Amino acid sequence: MCKTAPVIPEECKLTVDPTAKLKAFEPRREFFVGIDSDGCVFDTMGIKQRECFCPWMIGCFGLQPVAQAARQCKEFADLFSRTRGGNRHKTLKRILKELLPSHPQTKAMGFKVPDLPHYFAWVDDPRSVLSNEGLAAAVEAATDRQARKELALVLEWSKKVDEAIEQIVRNVPPFPHVRENLKKVRERADVVVVSQTPCEALAREWAEHDIARYVRAIAGQEMGTKARHLELATVGRYEKDHVLMVGDAPGDLEAAQSVGALFYPIRPGHEAASWKRFGDEAFDRFIKGNYTGAYEAKVLAEFEACLPENPPWLK
Repeated sequence: MCKTAPVIPEECKLTVDPTAKLKAFEPRREFFVGIDSDGCVFDTMGIKQRECFCPWMIGCFGLQPVAQAARQCKEFADLFSRTRGGNRHKTLKRILKELLPSHPQTKAMGFKVPDLPHYFAWVDDPRSVLSNEGLAAAVEAATDRQARKELALVLEWSKKVDEAIEQIVRNVPPFPHVRENLKKVRERADVVVVSQTPCEALAREWAEHDIARYVRAIAGQEMGTKARHLELATVGRYEKDHVLMVGDAPGDLEAAQSVGALFYPIRPGHEAASWKRFGDEAFDRFIKGNYTGAYEAKVLAEFEACLPENPPWLK
């Protein structure tokens, strides 16, 4: 496989207004399909959580005595529950404050999970920007010594995670049936990547596997939320029921609903089967106008069943 650096699409190059390309987006087809990337097209969520997020969470927060429980909590929160695909700080708070303290192993060990009240307050503050940049600004602005210590610790964890992702997550191919579906879909619909992954990483992954050719644009983290991507690219440009979002997390569904779009789920743990069904029946239903209603309700019910609210130990 060619190892030359991929050419970053124009829409991924930062400008004064990173959303300019989406604002200027013009339909070429009658239909629009937005597709998430991590965990939807590429099986990258699993390796990121298991090999990057979790080991550094255990190391930075002193969770070695309950490492097995910590891994179970991390996988549940980020891969197999309603918070799948959520912001890293929101799920870290959920793990440290809710899931890990309630885990049977934690209780049996008498282990006290680190309490980070200042960090938790920062996560809950609607004014907070939940990113490395926002956390760094919070560290600098903190006047309380303990608050500064907590926030700095989490920032160290977050940076270590990003370094690990850059070193480890590569050469992850698309799920089975993705490539042939992209070829099929682009003949009838404008296809846009709708993701919260940084644009540079998206461009690299899609070019590395030679599937960037099938999409008209790549919208990443720098262009705002997924809901914002869909709003800019579709509202006022396509007819009702002519916009479909394909995703693997509740946040993708919420983004679709925010603009009145239809949603097709790639079910966690059943990705290959989900993509096969998309090509065999779901996309054709979408084009023919009989996707909405009973069919969409059925696939959404299957999706929600894959992502429970509570872990097995709280049932």
